[in-house]
Amino acid sequence: MAMIKEILRSRNLLLVVLIPLLLLPLPLTYPSSEASCAYVLMVTAVYWVSEAVPLGAAALVPAFLYPLFGVMKSSEVAAEYFKNTTLLLMGVICVAASVEKWNLHKRIALRMVMMAGAKPGMLLLCFMCCTTVLSMWLSNTSTTAMVMPIVEAVLQELVNAEEECEVITTAGSTVTEENTPIGLSEKHGQPSLELIFINEDATTTDFSSLVQSKGMNGVHMIANPIGTSNGQHLPQAQILVLPPEHPELGLSTKYRYQTRHDHMVCKCLSLSISYAATIGGLTTIIGTSTSLIFLEHFNNQYPNAEVVNFGTWFLFSFPISLIMLILTWFWMHWLFLGCNFKETCSVSKKKKTKREEMSERRIQEEYKKLGNVSYPEKVTGFFFILMTLLWFTREPGFVPGWSSLFEKKGYRTDATVSVFLGFLLFLIPAKKPCFGKREKGDGEKSTNINTLDPIITWKDFQKTMPWEIVVLVGGGYALAAGCKTSGLSTWIGRQMLSLSSLPYWAVTLLACILVSLVTEFVSNPATITIFLPILCSMSETLLINPLYTLIPVTMCISFAVMLPVGNPPNAIVFSYGHCQIKDMVKAGLGVNLIGLAVVMVAINTWGIRLFQLNTFPEWAVVSNITSQT
Repeated sequence: MAMIKEILRSRNLLLVVLIPLLLLPLPLTYPSSEASCAYVLMVTAVYWVSEAVPLGAAALVPAFLYPLFGVMKSSEVAAEYFKNTTLLLMGVICVAASVEKWNLHKRIALRMVMMAGAKPGMLLLCFMCCTTVLSMWLSNTSTTAMVMPIVEAVLQELVNAEEECEVITTAGSTVTEENTPIGLSEKHGQPSLELIFINEDATTTDFSSLVQSKGMNGVHMIANPIGTSNGQHLPQAQILVLPPEHPELGLSTKYRYQTRHDHMVCKCLSLSISYAATIGGLTTIIGTSTSLIFLEHFNNQYPNAEVVNFGTWFLFSFPISLIMLILTWFWMHWLFLGCNFKETCSVSKKKKTKREEMSERRIQEEYKKLGNVSYPEKVTGFFFILMTLLWFTREPGFVPGWSSLFEKKGYRTDATVSVFLGFLLFLIPAKKPCFGKREKGDGEKSTNINTLDPIITWKDFQKTMPWEIVVLVGGGYALAAGCKTSGLSTWIGRQMLSLSSLPYWAVTLLACILVSLVTEFVSNPATITIFLPILCSMSETLLINPLYTLIPVTMCISFAVMLPVGNPPNAIVFSYGHCQIKDMVKAGLGVNLIGLAVVMVAINTWGIRLFQLNTFPEWAVVSNITSQT
């Protein structure tokens, strides 16, 4: 038994060593570039799927195996690890770091919740809209980590308000320990907190194991991470953990609710945050790492295709996100709150209960703590809006954009805008220049800021920049380049000829269903990196517009919402303890089907007109000829 336990403990090391050795006969038996490239691809894919090594470290495998097997030169592989999309991400992260540093995201979230009130149906819709908007620009993980503590505070007030009301109205009576919801202090104040630090880029498996090992009652991740080690900054996220309960308490008694309705409200609101973050990430090309990987791979594979940019992606995906948001709200409301929309969505002040009034009061108190809108928040908000406008107006398509004002065409991209504005945030001072006059109402915020401090520093940028994703994306580009150079992508495409008898929409639907299943167990970046080269080759072989398969598949990969291990937002929501795995599977299956149906309708309606998907484009013909020569 002891030996078996040791083997299980070191299974990652065994995978790292045995997988390359077991697959080694492939390039030795068939000494060709295609076989060597397939070997590297399979080794990297197994490392990604098993997470035997960190995703970023596994992405470095092509950097040394391609030169060793003679697939690509070392200099050629190195060039694939830093692309235009990396610069785009860096510029966006600068703005995101400023948003998180100055709590602009928290102000937006609380303000939207204040507008909705405390009716469960409206509260659900408002939290989902708020999370969706934030997730368009911030990572899904950061958005969920920021919104969930606010949701948890509101839920605590909803659960406790009735009990507090009973204490007030019953003279001389006390609340017994059995009636006190677990996870709250005896006087219903703020619970004491324990600080734990973990790597923000840790896998969902690591996150879940940490939750289980600590016996956490609820985990509150702060979106702006901190932490240093050996004098060097590490991207760590701060976690606030409610004190652990008594060990004799089981999982089923971790939370006690006044009524079953309270439990359903907690489940519904918690799960909806993860789903709304996923929906928001679909809306913009920078919303998720999967869309960024798709964009760079597409631009590398088809350099003459000036089709996909921030504007065209937004025009295609915004209706999808809007429809999905509404349908998901209806689905979650029906599943957990029932069909009484009139009662749960009423905005009448006369119908508010004591519990709802106390919840609204708590949200207003949190908002007041933020004080007046500070100067850095105003600058950040202005840059945020300006960057979006410049992206939209660079090449809108229906009218000449601002890029047409320059003599040389094709030199300016969305990355140019984001990097320029991000650079300015390092220069603009965080304290408003007063020129000898002191502004009224500056208060403590301005006194705590040095006159020369910029809005963001390099440390702020480092804390937010997901370097592991950058390396992971680079590894995907390197794999794709190796498949094209070696001819492996052409060989794979020929094997897909059997699908030529199917209609194009059926081919796309099968691909979407396949990746939707795979991505529940494999990380989203790893899934899209593995499938992109295969789908490009398949589309070229079947003479399908590559965008007809690539765009729906890219979106469907984000629908990993059925299991806690599907993505980090799922793990964060699950760790709060309001819902069980069966709840996630039941609700997530509905969201998955909604997303699949909406994406398929979109690509076959306005997607065809927007991207000209009913013809096989010239830029794909040129790429096909190049890859076969």
